[in-house]
Amino acid sequence: MHTKILLPSCILLVLLFSLPSFNVVVAGDGESGNPFTPKGYLIRYWKKQISNDLPKPWFLLNKASPLNAAQFVTYTKLVADQNALTTQLHSFCSSANLMCAPDLSPSLEKHSGDIHFATYGEKNFTNYGTNEPGVGVNSFKNYSDGENLPVNSFRRYGRGSPRDNLFVTYSPDGNVIDQSFNTYSTSTAGGSGQFTNYAANVNVPNLHFTSYSDQGTGGEQKFTTYSQQANAGDQYFKSYGKNGNGADSKFISYGNDTNVVGSTFTNYGQTANGENQKFTSYGFNGNVPENHFKNYGVGGNGPSETFTSYRDQSNVGDDTFTTYVKDANGGAANFTNYGQSFNEGTDVFTTYGKGANDPHINFKTYGVNNTFKDYVKDTATFSNYHNKTSQVLQSLTEVNGGKKVNNRWVEPGKFFREKMLKSGTIMPMPDIKDKMPKRSFLPRVIAAKLPFSTSKIAELKKIFHAADDSQVAKMIGDALSECERAPSAGETKRCVNSAEDMIDFATSVLGRNVVVRTTENTKGSNGNIMIGSVKGINGGKVTKSVSCHQTLYPSLLYYCHSVPKVRVYQADILDPNSKAKINHGVAICHVDTSSWGPTHGAFIALGSGPGKIEVCHWIFENDMTWAIAD
Repeated sequence: MHTKILLPSCILLVLLFSLPSFNVVVAGDGESGNPFTPKGYLIRYWKKQISNDLPKPWFLLNKASPLNAAQFVTYTKLVADQNALTTQLHSFCSSANLMCAPDLSPSLEKHSGDIHFATYGEKNFTNYGTNEPGVGVNSFKNYSDGENLPVNSFRRYGRGSPRDNLFVTYSPDGNVIDQSFNTYSTSTAGGSGQFTNYAANVNVPNLHFTSYSDQGTGGEQKFTTYSQQANAGDQYFKSYGKNGNGADSKFISYGNDTNVVGSTFTNYGQTANGENQKFTSYGFNGNVPENHFKNYGVGGNGPSETFTSYRDQSNVGDDTFTTYVKDANGGAANFTNYGQSFNEGTDVFTTYGKGANDPHINFKTYGVNNTFKDYVKDTATFSNYHNKTSQVLQSLTEVNGGKKVNNRWVEPGKFFREKMLKSGTIMPMPDIKDKMPKRSFLPRVIAAKLPFSTSKIAELKKIFHAADDSQVAKMIGDALSECERAPSAGETKRCVNSAEDMIDFATSVLGRNVVVRTTENTKGSNGNIMIGSVKGINGGKVTKSVSCHQTLYPSLLYYCHSVPKVRVYQADILDPNSKAKINHGVAICHVDTSSWGPTHGAFIALGSGPGKIEVCHWIFENDMTWAIAD
C-alpha cells in the first residue's frame, strides 16, 4: 500500500534537481510550460543538440510524453521496480498515452437465454452458454465497433450447447484486434455459427480459433467477408472441426483485399466424418497472402474440400499443404481457378493425399510455381494446369516510357517519377493518413530503464500483461526482431523509443545543422492533386537523409535509417479545381534503386526494375525525414 505525500513546490524542485539523470535545465521563457515535464526537457534538448535557429518541429515536440512533472517523478521511480510498475500498468498507459491491452472483466457465464450484445466490448465470455439446453440465438452485432485494441475472450464458449451464434459486423474499423475462440462450440449437437463482416477494415487482426467446433454434430459454420480489407495480421484455426460429424464450414470472401494477411489451419477437420469445407473467393485480390494447411483433413471419412477462385488475382502469395487429406477414406478435393495470382506465388503440397483410400482430387485452371512431394499422383487430375513462368494477367499500358501494369495492389500515386514534381502537374495522391494507433514517446529516462531486447521478451510480456498468444506479445516480438535485424548493404539503422534518441541518431549521421520535415496534413489523400511551387532541398542535389517510420509497439517507436543517394523536395499541394493551397508536402526520390527487389511495389506500379529508374514517394502523416539544413 502506498501513501500519498504532498510536497511543497520548493521541496519538489530540490528533489528534481537532485536527480542527475534528468539533466534538468531551467528555461526562463514560457516556451516549455512547466520546465520539469518531458516535453519541456525535449525542447531544451533540441536547443542544445541542434546548431541552427530554425523553427522547432511542432510535429516532433507533440510526440513527447504527456506526463506532468509529478507523474514523471512517480513513474520514473516505479519503472526501477518492474513488479511495482506492472501493478499500475493501466494508469501508466493512460497517463503516458501508450497502447496497452485491457484486462478483461469477470466472466459473463451466468447470463442465459437469448442475449443480444450490441455495441459491446472488452468482455470475458469464458464458459458462456456452456451446456445451455434448448435452441436459441446469441447475437453479437456491432461488437467492439471502432475500438483501438479490443480484446475479448470466448474460451469454452457454448460447449455442449446447440444454440446458434451470430457475429455480425464484429470488431469493424479497429486497429489491433485480439480475439480468442478456444474450444468454441465443442461437443455440440447442431447449432450454427455465422461470422459476417467480421473484423472488417482493421489494421492488424490477430484471431485464434483453437479447437473450434471440435466433436460437433451437424451445424454449419460460415465465415462471410471475414477480415476483409485488413492490413497485416494473422488468423489461426487450430484443431478446427476435429472429430466432427457432418459439421460443414464455408469461407466466402475470406481475407479479400487484404495486405499481407496470413492464415494457419492446423489439424483442421482431422478424423472428421463427412465434413464439407468450401473456400470461395478466399484471399481474393490480396497482397502477399500466406496460408498454411497443416494436417488438414487427416484421417477423415469422406471429407470434401472445394477451393474456388482461391487467392485469385492476388499479388504473389504462398500456400503450404502439409500432410493434407493424408490417410483419409474417400472424399474429394477440388481446386478450381486456384492461385491465379498476378505475380507468381508458391504452393507446396507435401504428402498430399498420401495413404488415402480412393480420394478424388482435381486441379482445374490451377496456377504456377507449385511443388508436389510424396503426392498420390494416380488419383489426381490436372485440367488447364500451368506450372511455368507466370504470365501477367492484366493489360499493359505505356507509362513514362516503360511498361506499367494495372495498379491493383499499389495505391495510385503511392510511387511516382521525379519529373512529376513540377508546378502544374495533376497526379493522384494515395491515402497518407497514419493508420497506427495514437501513442507518445516514453521519457528517455523511463525508456532506458525498460528492457528492449528479444532476450527480454518474457519480462516485457509480464510488464504489459501480454499473454503468450496475444497480439501485444506478437507486436512486441515483431518490433524487437525488426530492430535487431542486421542492416542492409550500405544502411545505417536504429530503433528509437524516445525523441532524444531520434535526435541523437539523426545528428550522428548528418551533423548538428539539420532540419526534420513531414507532410503538413492529410488533405488531398485518395484524390487528385495539383503540384504548386516546388523547392529542392540542398538545391535539388543528391544528398543523404535519415528517414523515420513508425513501428507498432506499446509506446511510440520509430525505425530510423540513413538513406544515401536521394533528392528531397518540398511542394505546395493544390486543389486541382480551385487551385487553392491545401497542403505542403515533402517527397523523397530514391536515385539508386539497384538493391530493391524486382517485385517491389514501385516496379509493379511504374514498370521497369531495380536500378533502372528513380522512385519517389510522399512522406506520410507522422513519418519524417531529416536532412542537412540549407
